[in-house]
Amino acid sequence: MVCGWAALFAAPLGYGLPVAAVLGAQLAVTAASALLAVRPAAAAADGPARAAAALCAAAGAVAVSLAALDGRAATFAVLGAVGAGSAAVAARRTAPAAVRAGGAVLAVAAAAGLVAAAGLVAAAGALAGLSAPRWSLPLLAVPAAVAAAGPRLGRVRVPAEAAAAAAGVVAVLLPAGRPALWSAACALAGVVCAGAAVRSERRRLGWAAAVLGVAAAWLRLWESGVAAVEAYTLPVTAAALAVGFVRRRRDPLASSWTAYGPGLAATLLPSLAAVWGDGHWLRPLLLGAGALAVTLAGARRRLQAPLLLGGACLAAVAVHELAPYVVQVAGLLPRWVLPALAGLLLLAVGATYEKRLRDARRLREALGRLV
Repeated sequence: MVCGWAALFAAPLGYGLPVAAVLGAQLAVTAASALLAVRPAAAAADGPARAAAALCAAAGAVAVSLAALDGRAATFAVLGAVGAGSAAVAARRTAPAAVRAGGAVLAVAAAAGLVAAAGLVAAAGALAGLSAPRWSLPLLAVPAAVAAAGPRLGRVRVPAEAAAAAAGVVAVLLPAGRPALWSAACALAGVVCAGAAVRSERRRLGWAAAVLGVAAAWLRLWESGVAAVEAYTLPVTAAALAVGFVRRRRDPLASSWTAYGPGLAATLLPSLAAVWGDGHWLRPLLLGAGALAVTLAGARRRLQAPLLLGGACLAAVAVHELAPYVVQVAGLLPRWVLPALAGLLLLAVGATYEKRLRDARRLREALGRLV
């Protein structure tokens, strides 16, 4: 069967036929192989033969699609025929599952190829002064259509979604180097993922939607020349805190470190690092006020992560702001004052050692009771 398919597929090339006739003959051979692959099995021994026919049909579809790329009309005609035939194979209920999955993948790939070819034609028209849409954005229509179909795809849903995801990755990566267009592509891909995540069996795509949305915002800020680190971290913190809030609503026993820790750290730690290299007063003031609010909220709600993260950040900001004055005062005092103060402090701690130890244990127990 494989040798016969190869002979019939290559035979039109040796007779000097027009390109349209060669492509038509190869499409006919590919369609015949596909029909052999999806025919009802007469016996169990037909399995290897049907598998060979399916592989021949897939190889023929790929080969004839690549051969048609030399001509505009041939590209649209062949990709349309391959896409329609592959969709028919995927919809054939009596065909083997592997054959239907391959048909679904080829159908999605052909649809993506048609969109890409249309974009290239529009881009070629732009050379003559016509406006050309960015064809990386229309390419996202393919995964959007697959996501909209969803459960209606039946058994071929998973391979179709995998092929659509590959097309979406290509569409997102194509505008790399152009931040504005890249941001738009990430935003549209995030919308597609969010729409697919509405279904309960695809909830995990919500994470991809969040990542793509944040990437779109970051690229837009980068394109606008925004250098403030908080502009990049605050959207991440807002999204993470919203997810943590929903998780705590569903599971009140969930730790505040898993619910709120990552979101708070995403803004507090980069901002704190920026404070130590910033000579202005506005950022330390705003960060200190925010850390104080987080600390008070953690103490009021008895949440360990906001209390400790906010308190540590507030203490670090206070040290950063008071350090110059402490150094200045220390430089004006006699040298023996600081060792004397340190000695007095050690004496006071030693005299009240048992009491301080009890206070430390009570503090540890109080922190341990926090969620």
